[in-house]
Amino acid sequence: MTTPKISFYNLAWRWHFYAGLFVAPFMVLLALTGIIYLFKPQLDPLMYGNLLNVQSAEHALSADEQLQRAQAAFPQGKISKYLPPADATSSAQFVMHNDGREVTVFVDPYRGTVLGEQDAQYNLQAIARALHGELMIGTVGDRLVELAAGWGVMLVVSGVYLWWPRGKSSAGVLWPRLNSRGRVFWRDMHAVAGFWGAAFLLVMLLSGMTWTGFWGKQYAELWNKFPAAMWNNVPQSDQQARSLNTASQQTVPWAMENTPMPMSGDHAEHMNHGAMHSGPAAPTVRLQQVVDLANARKVEPGYSITFPTTAEGVFTVAVFANDPRNDATLHVDQYTGKVLADVRWEHYNLVARATETGVMLHEGKMFGWVNQLIVLVICLMILLSAVSGVVIWWKRRPHGGLGVPPLRHDLPKWKTAMVIMFALAIIFPLVGASLIVVWALDRLVLARLFNQRESASGSA
Repeated sequence: MTTPKISFYNLAWRWHFYAGLFVAPFMVLLALTGIIYLFKPQLDPLMYGNLLNVQSAEHALSADEQLQRAQAAFPQGKISKYLPPADATSSAQFVMHNDGREVTVFVDPYRGTVLGEQDAQYNLQAIARALHGELMIGTVGDRLVELAAGWGVMLVVSGVYLWWPRGKSSAGVLWPRLNSRGRVFWRDMHAVAGFWGAAFLLVMLLSGMTWTGFWGKQYAELWNKFPAAMWNNVPQSDQQARSLNTASQQTVPWAMENTPMPMSGDHAEHMNHGAMHSGPAAPTVRLQQVVDLANARKVEPGYSITFPTTAEGVFTVAVFANDPRNDATLHVDQYTGKVLADVRWEHYNLVARATETGVMLHEGKMFGWVNQLIVLVICLMILLSAVSGVVIWWKRRPHGGLGVPPLRHDLPKWKTAMVIMFALAIIFPLVGASLIVVWALDRLVLARLFNQRESASGSA
């Protein structure tokens, strides 16, 4: 009596199939939206040059005068953010809520002319970013993207195992057999693109997951630690800095998302936090004073100033710099102009620094156009791998079935797989929970369904 051979390859193939079936549509969407957002520095001047570019002059208007011009053009608008000109030929920008819309108003900083407006949430880059982060459907979309990224990790691990050379030839392993046709050609393209892009894809997936609302938030709360003394003498609100970030706009750096928002006013520490949103903001500090403060503290150009929204709110000066070593987040008292917090790169711990660097590499901003080209190649490899995987599946799938890779009936329980599932459940809770659901669905529903179909076809 011979011992049945355990086909671990089939098991890995089966899980690779399930992961690919779920992940492929998301990978295509994330790659396409990622490419759009990747080239924001080049696309925006081409598409909105009339709004972004101005002719420099000898004297510029103060930030307060620019504010007056924007407010006069939109008297019913409530301004929430100011972006000073990043250089001598750039316009100033004001983000405001007007007629139920969030719009960005562009002002010539030299002449005070209102150049135009743009929907802050429904322009090409904002839509691409919102789709990339949460599919434009809020929390549900965020969780789906997180699941897709987690399953993408499983896809990469199982794919590398399936790719691992088992013969002497490197053709179809390290490079495609270009003279092949049909399914063999697409299999080679899938395997080769997947292998060469595996390490880069893991970096992209893991760095992207730091922004997710569930795992990313837990990760930030675990690793983003600042000395308590930084906040000891500062009255704190019950809000965190992450409230300044949205799906379509990035304000504060990732490392600052879970830090508390300070409160303005000498009486702030005696205020009832539950009632802190009752009074409107009434700052006595002028906008130009905040700009002067940011310049005096050498905040890198490209920063934004977020206005206080309540009587206890603060001005927030923040720059999410291309080089994270230039990150800055300042909270300023709206009545006194006192800097309540000033957090820079040197205050980040090693994990926060590594994460911020990974995010900038992810967005293609760290090394200029070289970084952009590298990320572009990665995105194209992701697209090729996803499309070729779908083609392979489509060519081999049986009529009327999914084409799930067969699982040997003599395969015993795979202890190592259970260990990996348990590890994933701890590291990525949503992925771990979905693994259990898919495993149960596979064992209890799909397996029986396809067995019944096979029996019916065999008896016919």
